[in-house]
Amino acid sequence: MFKEELKKLLNQFKAGKISEKKLFEKLLLLQPENLEFTVVDHHRKLRKGFPEVIFCQGKTPIQVRDIAKKILERNEPLLATRADEVHFKALKKKFRNVYYHKTARVIYANKPEKPKAGKKPILVITAGTIDIPVAEEAAITAEMLRNPVDKLYDVGVAGIHRLFFNFEKILKANVIIVVAGMEGALPSVVGGLVDVPVIAVPTSGGYGASFGGVAALLGMLNTCASGVTVVNIDNGFGAGFAASLMNR
Repeated sequence: MFKEELKKLLNQFKAGKISEKKLFEKLLLLQPENLEFTVVDHHRKLRKGFPEVIFCQGKTPIQVRDIAKKILERNEPLLATRADEVHFKALKKKFRNVYYHKTARVIYANKPEKPKAGKKPILVITAGTIDIPVAEEAAITAEMLRNPVDKLYDVGVAGIHRLFFNFEKILKANVIIVVAGMEGALPSVVGGLVDVPVIAVPTSGGYGASFGGVAALLGMLNTCASGVTVVNIDNGFGAGFAASLMNR
């Protein structure tokens, strides 16, 4: 239930269009649901604007399936990150209209309608091809939260002219997510060129001295470009969600 839906429900009750019993039944659906191994937070959509997202890593396929079942029973949009094909197969046996994005490692269902015309896009940029899986996780997250999304891949500092050949896309964006590994330089470049929020996502791609993304993370945290916010290593989901909040 979105805040708009709750307001409509309360107005209907006030106008006498629905009974107290019906209102009570609807509000009960917001209560958390205990599955023994987890507690499904059905109130999260009202608080945050989107239902609970399933982080599949470390969960069994059956656990992911059972959590997804409780979300889909309410006809809510489903988003599950860090999923593998075994997780997906468990859901696909139970639910027909569930989809898997192999590159992003994301399972999703009940994708919302396209956003209203005129809403500015979130632009997802990668420094290299190796960064695309994290970028796709960010892009799908932003789309599931009803945002138009544009993409610009493989335009890193090793060939920075590629970025400037696509500058029209950059100028149209309302929020920009920049995904980069190695030394993590690209967010500083983009952040120094635009007047919109830039979310930097360090990735774990790189040779030994990149320390699994720590070098990129530290480089981004030490950026001299104003307005750059940094999320955790490989956290495309966090970047996509934050960008959506900014794009409201």
